[in-house]
Amino acid sequence: MPYALAPTRHAERVRGAVEGRLPAPSDSPRLVSSWQRSFERYQLDPSSVIGPRVLSAAELREIRDREEAFLRASGQCLTRLHETVRDADYCVMLTDAHGVTIDSRIDRERRNDFKHAGLYVGSCWSESEEGTCGIASVLTDLAPITVHKTDHFRAAFTTLTCSAAPIFAPGGELIGVLDASAVQSPDNRDSQRIVNQLVRQSATLIEDGYFLHRTSACWILFGHQNRNYVEAQPELLIAFDENGNVMAANRRARECIAGLDAPRHIDEIFDSSHVQLRDIGRIEAIAALRLRASGAMLYARIRAPLGRVASPGLHGATPLRDARTSQHDDAHEHSALGPFLRSADARVADIARIAQRVVGKRLPVLLLGETGAGKEVFARAIHDAGPRRNRPFVAVNCGALPESLIESELFGYAPGAFTGARRHGARGKIAMADGGTLFLDEIGDMPLALQTRLLRVLAEGEVLPLGGEAPTRVDLDVICATHRDLARMAANGEFRDDLYYRLCGAVLTLPPLRERRDIATLIDTVFAEEAQASGRPLALDADLAARLATFAWPGNLRQLRNAMRYACAVCDTVRVEARHLSADLAAQLPPPSHGEARPGATRAMENEADERARILAALTAHRWRPNAAAAALGISRATLYRRVAKLGIVGPHRS
Repeated sequence: MPYALAPTRHAERVRGAVEGRLPAPSDSPRLVSSWQRSFERYQLDPSSVIGPRVLSAAELREIRDREEAFLRASGQCLTRLHETVRDADYCVMLTDAHGVTIDSRIDRERRNDFKHAGLYVGSCWSESEEGTCGIASVLTDLAPITVHKTDHFRAAFTTLTCSAAPIFAPGGELIGVLDASAVQSPDNRDSQRIVNQLVRQSATLIEDGYFLHRTSACWILFGHQNRNYVEAQPELLIAFDENGNVMAANRRARECIAGLDAPRHIDEIFDSSHVQLRDIGRIEAIAALRLRASGAMLYARIRAPLGRVASPGLHGATPLRDARTSQHDDAHEHSALGPFLRSADARVADIARIAQRVVGKRLPVLLLGETGAGKEVFARAIHDAGPRRNRPFVAVNCGALPESLIESELFGYAPGAFTGARRHGARGKIAMADGGTLFLDEIGDMPLALQTRLLRVLAEGEVLPLGGEAPTRVDLDVICATHRDLARMAANGEFRDDLYYRLCGAVLTLPPLRERRDIATLIDTVFAEEAQASGRPLALDADLAARLATFAWPGNLRQLRNAMRYACAVCDTVRVEARHLSADLAAQLPPPSHGEARPGATRAMENEADERARILAALTAHRWRPNAAAAALGISRATLYRRVAKLGIVGPHRS
């Protein structure tokens, strides 16, 4: 790889700038601060020419599965941005909130060049690992930036130019970074202004698309100061529930309208005494609304809900405000633990309240529960609810790594520590989590010999790489999880009792799916998410839903999600029935409860259920617009009204 500066010259320039002897990079205080952290805190080598860390296929698959909704919401924008900048030899990358590249758009002809520079899916770009770069700077400062050539901390990236911008969730937390990078570009950094602007605009589009996806069950206000742009390019998005409580607002709305971060009613924001906002949604008109705070006029269109509000649970739904939440929960409305705090299952809500109280208190957390019960999802929510939310969350599955690799994975190793080691050594997962959270899954499977070394890290705040001589200070929170009985293992000498007592600062047990009081709601929620992901209007057979709620679910939420994903994929009608389940699951379900109904009556009931499902699917697909739904069904509008009344179908705005 050619370098803008020789590695040794670049390293001297970095050291000189950090020590104040040489000019700062691009006269940017952000870049100077990042260089200082990279050099002093993370002790990275500015002369290093090694590419970024790349996740294994299994690690990447797990992250992409978790970010599936985000990937769906961003895919089209990534493609459009790449089509705009590809002729200038740029690639486009999307990362999660921890700097892991989860999607990209790269020209096939330039793929090898970009891959040689580390620009591809699975590469990791946190500041603690790679130093100053576009993605790392956005992760740290939560603001757009262009890092141009020798602005980069490490010599490996001094030919790159990177323009990156943050993407935020409806609750305001960072969910990812959008980046456009070129391997070769003009030396003048002013050449990057247009690319930087395009990236910022695309990040906003992704942000708004994800907002609409996560708030699809709410009433949505689309607003703009110019009436002609309400339909084409709305700036303000505000989601509110049936009672008028504001559930979420996009970034532009929060910037323009004060107080949207706190609980508000839509009538406190707009003077809508002359018109009911939901009536605007039903007639799909554009109305002029007056902002109470400033008296300014805003033109708006209201969209009715597309479906039900997702119920909270251990499946990672983005939290939205519910009008029935208690005053205590309102205080934590934007907390990542919000869905758990509002769970209908008392045990889930209780452990979430405990977690909310201990987060940020430097107390180790031990999560207990069966496989698939959602321990890692809950651990990540704890991290995202605390003060370290913008720092690394590093997960290690102690049961998935061979015993011979756990030590080097956790603690890292010095140069030449063993045969086959990297020439410059490697940082371990503990060092990577410095400043953030280390999540040790299946801690009960950690070998006894390594438990001693982990105890030293927790007790002294230092990590010694394999083959190293000097320990490195680390500052991190630790969350562990296991399906084993660690207390019994410690009593039997199978697990170090001193480590057990060090880890069990707060012990939280997640209930299995079969014991949850809200299992029926969780089934509906997971099905709704998978049906939406399938891109088709689908309905879950009521009898099948009841049978699923009585199943033991040995694989818990993981098994439930896979079952619903499979059923939605193979379903050939608008209604998912037992025949669409995998054969092994269908064979284990209890028989259907048709009661003593006569065969003729049963067929009539089934026909009526089919018709109801078909009409509901058409109404949902066409946003409850009767003309469009009737046309899709091949019936008149009057006939549709009669059948809706006969079947007892109630629109989401009237329920």
